Amino acid sequence: MLIDSHTNLHGETYAEDLPEVLERARAAGVGGMIAICCRLSDFEAVSAIAEAHEDIWCTIGAHPHHAKDRPDISADELIEIAQHPKVIGIGETGLDFHYGYSPREDQFQSLRTHIEAARRTDLPLILHTREADSEMAALLEEETGRGAFRTLLHCYTGGAELAVRGAALGAYFAASGIITFRKAEDVRTVFRDHIPADRVIIETDCPYLAPMPHRGRRNEPAFLPDVLTGVCDTLGWSREEGEQKTTDAFFRLFTKAERPV
Repeated sequence: MLIDSHTNLHGETYAEDLPEVLERARAAGVGGMIAICCRLSDFEAVSAIAEAHEDIWCTIGAHPHHAKDRPDISADELIEIAQHPKVIGIGETGLDFHYGYSPREDQFQSLRTHIEAARRTDLPLILHTREADSEMAALLEEETGRGAFRTLLHCYTGGAELAVRGAALGAYFAASGIITFRKAEDVRTVFRDHIPADRVIIETDCPYLAPMPHRGRRNEPAFLPDVLTGVCDTLGWSREEGEQKTTDAFFRLFTKAERPV
């Protein structure tokens, strides 16, 4: 069984063929998926997908691009929403200094609020980081000093510094389709040399970043086995080892998710 730890299944992208997308995923051996909430206003749609399918969970959070939409969001509000039975994580949140869609001060404020919610609920925090490795590492170290919380650095393409500092704090790391790209040797090197093998999880991050040999197509959970291939090739695992290790890591981190029998 494979678990897709990060999918974006709501909205117009899959509006017309979501049933077929899910059918293809299950046929490919994907036994569970997390529908990620990237805008607080999307939670109703995201949670509705999770409610309709036993093998789909969801999260509550605001991507750093959308931090400006609700800079006043409180940890109490996130915690209240997180009581939903299908919510198993806080986020996606984080820091993205590449596009600058939200001011940095709003991103930091939103991230700290999400961290407080993750700490108080003991749900994993799902983090997006782009061109902010040093800032993210420093903030995680500072906030951990105020009280522990669990972290997933999703779609990890950061450098060795954040990997080492994050791993020292107990973080997990998710590999996406990028690990299969021909020019992504730097990503593969970080996974080989700096990330604990028992804290590697896989994801599609669909609808983008389709792995080889599907690059250029709309991504979907059925392509998760190709992400696993990239991880196994990188870490020297057999297919069976990779499937077992990444699935076990998922359920160690996402403890609210019930493992299928």
